[in-house]
Amino acid sequence: MRITSTAILALCLSTMAAPALSQDEGGAMASATAALKGADGADHGSVMLKQTPNGVLLTLDLKDVPAGVHGFHIHETGKCAPDFKAAGGHFAEGKDHGFLAEGGPHPGDMPNIHVDDSGALKQEVLNTRISLNEGEDGYLMDEDGSAILIHSGADDYQSQPSGDAGDRIACGVIETN
Repeated sequence: MRITSTAILALCLSTMAAPALSQDEGGAMASATAALKGADGADHGSVMLKQTPNGVLLTLDLKDVPAGVHGFHIHETGKCAPDFKAAGGHFAEGKDHGFLAEGGPHPGDMPNIHVDDSGALKQEVLNTRISLNEGEDGYLMDEDGSAILIHSGADDYQSQPSGDAGDRIACGVIETN
């Protein structure tokens, strides 16, 4: 009976510790921020990222973005040189692009954003395919980092490799808080 009680205690303790693995030493969930800038250096707001038990919650607080529908993606490299090509392609991890693609969506796929005439947007999006926790699938903070980009047009959710969303108009490197 003693072995059984010890085994049960060990199992209970290990399952209680599992949720803490996604938290820092202070008990807070991992978080990050991307400050979005245009190619001319203009401030376009920020995206806050917060790890949850079910993925990463992105909170957009955008400003001075042209009105319209825009592709919104996570890119594979945390660099935002003026033309934003340094950010590389979408954060795909071997998956196809697009919510409508048979082999998709990939982790960097996000829903289009709809910006009104004010140029401002406040919105929350949950991405269940990414993580701020090292060692998990979709980990964004690898050695070359990741970036968030806004495109000039709407993502069609199926064209390969990037949804035919047009030029890159704003970029922000994802940095841990």
